[in-house]
Amino acid sequence: MHAPHTTFTPSATYDEALDRAATAWGIEREYWDIFGRHHPAPQEVKRSILEALGVDASSVAALDAAVEQRLWQEWCRPLPKTLVVSVNGPAEIEVSLPEPEAASTIRLEIVWEDSGSSSNFVEFQHLPLASTAELRGRRFVRKRAPLPAPLRLGYHKLVCYPAALANSGHAVVCNFIVCPDRAWCPPELSGDSRKAAGIIVSLYGLRSDRNWGCGDTTDLEKMLDWLVEDVRGSFLGLNPLHAIPNRTPYNTSPYLPNCTFYRNFIYIDPTRAKEFAESPRAIRLFASEKFQKTLQSLRDSEFVEYEKVARLKIRFMKLLFRRFLENYRQGTACASEFEAWCRAEGELLDRYATYCALDEVLHKRDRNVWLWTQWPEEYRDPESPAVKEFARKHWRLVLFYKYLQWELDRQLEAVQRYAKSRNLSIGLYHDLALATDRYGSDLWAHRRFYVAGARVGSPPDDFSPNGQDWSFPPPHSEHHRDDGYRHFAETIRKSCRHGGALRIDHVMRFFRLFWIPEGMTAAQGTYVRENHEDLLRILALESVRQKVVIIGEDLGTVEPGVREALERFGILSYRLFYFEKHGDGRFRLPHEYPRHALVSPTTHDLPTLAGFWEGKDIVSRRAAGVIDDAIYLAQMNDRLREKQKILDMLFSLNLLPAWFQRSAAQLPYLTGELHNAIIGFLASTPSLLLAINQEDLTKETQQQNLPGTTAEYPNWRRKMRYTVSQLRTEPEAGNFTAMIRHWISRTNRGNV
Repeated sequence: MHAPHTTFTPSATYDEALDRAATAWGIEREYWDIFGRHHPAPQEVKRSILEALGVDASSVAALDAAVEQRLWQEWCRPLPKTLVVSVNGPAEIEVSLPEPEAASTIRLEIVWEDSGSSSNFVEFQHLPLASTAELRGRRFVRKRAPLPAPLRLGYHKLVCYPAALANSGHAVVCNFIVCPDRAWCPPELSGDSRKAAGIIVSLYGLRSDRNWGCGDTTDLEKMLDWLVEDVRGSFLGLNPLHAIPNRTPYNTSPYLPNCTFYRNFIYIDPTRAKEFAESPRAIRLFASEKFQKTLQSLRDSEFVEYEKVARLKIRFMKLLFRRFLENYRQGTACASEFEAWCRAEGELLDRYATYCALDEVLHKRDRNVWLWTQWPEEYRDPESPAVKEFARKHWRLVLFYKYLQWELDRQLEAVQRYAKSRNLSIGLYHDLALATDRYGSDLWAHRRFYVAGARVGSPPDDFSPNGQDWSFPPPHSEHHRDDGYRHFAETIRKSCRHGGALRIDHVMRFFRLFWIPEGMTAAQGTYVRENHEDLLRILALESVRQKVVIIGEDLGTVEPGVREALERFGILSYRLFYFEKHGDGRFRLPHEYPRHALVSPTTHDLPTLAGFWEGKDIVSRRAAGVIDDAIYLAQMNDRLREKQKILDMLFSLNLLPAWFQRSAAQLPYLTGELHNAIIGFLASTPSLLLAINQEDLTKETQQQNLPGTTAEYPNWRRKMRYTVSQLRTEPEAGNFTAMIRHWISRTNRGNV
């Protein structure tokens, strides 16, 4: 068999050149939507996406030059800039050299991430041939060279000293990432019959008699007590805790973060901070009648008042920070711990804290300035002299924002440690958002890792017939790969921190994303492929290192092969009751659910069980102007048919008593029996994890988010029906808890 050979020949037409360039940059020339309809990508869409990626698409010659340059760069380097491999893969690597150097000796060296290195010398001419290329009149050969040592997990460097340079100091360096083949799974769940269950809450919406108007870390500990003692579950799921601007109504979505690396300070309990007990002034302020009235007002508000809570906590934490600064100047053990934490966080924290300080100062100067794109030009580049001077001049404010993140990190660490002390096998279950706000700190601080000139969205589906435009920029995959996926790994690492499970929102992002070129609609977009094998391997590496279960939210348009790949890497699928159907519309039976999955009744963007049964989501969409009366009536009729299918299925499984109402038209509300039957249905599946949202636990009718709305609906602001303590004292809440506990016990999902 001949080795594959690469050459470059000019394109005959513009369309041919455009398609070749699109393929080289991973742009799909066609796709099929959820209805099975075929969508060829228009020429203008492919050209616009290429231009957004920095490719000159003005002519055949320009496109050919870009593709040829890409091939040249691929073959000119002995090693790519980044390699991601399996720890169980072949102990060899492909090395490319110009043919005149192919008779020489090369030296390969692995510089291990912890310390030390391993190297060997290889006679290149005796190695097995992998492939060849002929470009710009030069011939290249690519051969398989043995690695100098057995592989070990980690982020290493692979160095090649090619040919005549084998004994010199010149080298080609490759980011060499060695990963496991599968994500981590708790030993307690490795058996065929073991399963687990948990409750998912919106942390901002937790109500208690002591918080500051939104849930905090102390509320989390109280919820863990309830979970262990009353529910007997294994995990407490949370919304994404990413930092957000906390501005209603446009900047409160936990799924559109200001920063994906750091978290929202409103979840801090200020009274847990070490400095609180050391600050008489803070204690007096906290105990004052006026302050307590403010807190009670925030607790009593119907919805979370993000801006008021954020302002109050910032002011109070700045008071504690004064005490912290005294300790810091004295060089206490706490100060040393803080400095070590900041050093470990490095540039990511420096830039985030500087952004927060700039945002505060510049907004105070001009109350009409809300976005970094409105800042004076000299502050829009994080590496500018003006930004460095600002950080030097406002070092206390920058340090304050670092202190906020450190304190929140310490509190979350304490909560997860507490969960483990209560023998929870998983503990906290975190959530990683897909998006990042195009006006947030991620874009300000790390702009080269995002593509300007395009937005991410989704193609037409059942819920959005015209597609969706999510209005945030896609990642620049090539820059991420060349940088050794450092930012991607940090995003996973920081989201996993202080938890035992991580949900990946829209896990299909690792395979492809739907790009919408600037000036076009979602219906005109197309998919762009990602380096999914690399991303899934790194995800598995972080999962194993931090002992975190990974759940991939694979809802919507899921191409063939995605779920097979997730299964291969040990990533759990995410299955919702409403969506699990056969091609003919029949709901799947419990035994037809996959083993390696998390099952749940619904999610934040969909109606609750009670809301589904009453059609509250459809009513809310009409009230918000998202749908008209004709669509409202059609959707209500469709809903009645879906409800009848559910009833028929539950009766067929004997999950409803014989006397129960069999007509969905005569059953407008989610009764206790029906609630019990649906939870029992899901608990009876073989799937590893069962997650019940707080709204479905307590039969609430309104969902957390109504897609397609902002001010028209109180998105991400709804509080839980009961306070944390009322979950134990209110009879109705006790009945709900007893029902969940019954099914957890009956289906072998008790805490493992």
